Amino acid sequence: MSAGRWAGAALVALLAAGPFLPLGGMREYGLHVMVQIFIWSFIGGAWSLMGRFRLTSFGHGAFLGLGAYTATLLWNFYGLTPWLGGVAAVVLTAVVAVVVAYPCSRFQVVGHYFALVTLAVGEVVRLLIIAERNWTGGSLGVSLKPAGRDSLLAMQFADKRVFYYAGLVLWLLGLWVWLRVDRSMARSAMEAIGEDETAAASVGIHVTRFKIWITVLSASLTAVGGVAYAQYISYVNPDTLAGIGVSLRIVFAVVLGGMYSLLGPTVGTALTIALAEYLRIVFGLRFIGMAETIYGLLLILFIIFLPAGIYGSLRDLVLRLWNPPARAAAKA
Repeated sequence: MSAGRWAGAALVALLAAGPFLPLGGMREYGLHVMVQIFIWSFIGGAWSLMGRFRLTSFGHGAFLGLGAYTATLLWNFYGLTPWLGGVAAVVLTAVVAVVVAYPCSRFQVVGHYFALVTLAVGEVVRLLIIAERNWTGGSLGVSLKPAGRDSLLAMQFADKRVFYYAGLVLWLLGLWVWLRVDRSMARSAMEAIGEDETAAASVGIHVTRFKIWITVLSASLTAVGGVAYAQYISYVNPDTLAGIGVSLRIVFAVVLGGMYSLLGPTVGTALTIALAEYLRIVFGLRFIGMAETIYGLLLILFIIFLPAGIYGSLRDLVLRLWNPPARAAAKA
């Protein structure tokens, strides 16, 4: 087994033992933060499936909101278990993703134009959620109807350890999907499409099919993340689960960590959540919007000076220092 796999296995073992570590009075709070890191890392990894191939989406808040609200409303009004509601949410999100991706690919809407289209989609979904206030609670949001007791069918548990391990499994599933895409032939096709769609089509790559496929995959995983987050928080709100605000939060975390590396979204998400929690504790309500301001400034700095992100840049540095002879041979 390689050193990287040993390190990965050790990390997973450490995380699995997390709920049993002696954290004193911070135990419940620590579990809460870790569950959020797992879920948002999964969502960030889903976004990076598109972002790494130059499909910059500012509309993933739409997919996140569709997933969260669909499963929540089906449970609240029809008593449909979130297991089936989650499937319905993924199907609905996949349909919306196709509706967005097909015309954009067919008419070669790329670059910042594609980003603007996704931005509009995210805002349309947010406004639709607010408009349908009889169902969704409007801008005030809606709470998940309590099951009354711990229930696997309703995905509701009082013990945060259940959500911790569920979040850990979800995070590992996201890493597995990322690796499968990274090691598949689709990666080469999508990289070629990201460089030049016309040239990719000229060598036989079905541009439209691949772009729709990666968009649907990314959107569907984001919807799964939305369902998981809604079940954990037991509350959905259009400002935190739809629209441009949450979309930029996802983008920032991935760019901060590095969208081209497996653990980049996880590192970026952990840092953003830690920063948000620190600012909340230190400043409280005295400096409202401080976290968002710092996010924006850091995003500008990292785009300019560390385009590969923190994790990606550190990884590349370690590889250069670790194996200089291989680099010299490759150059020769």
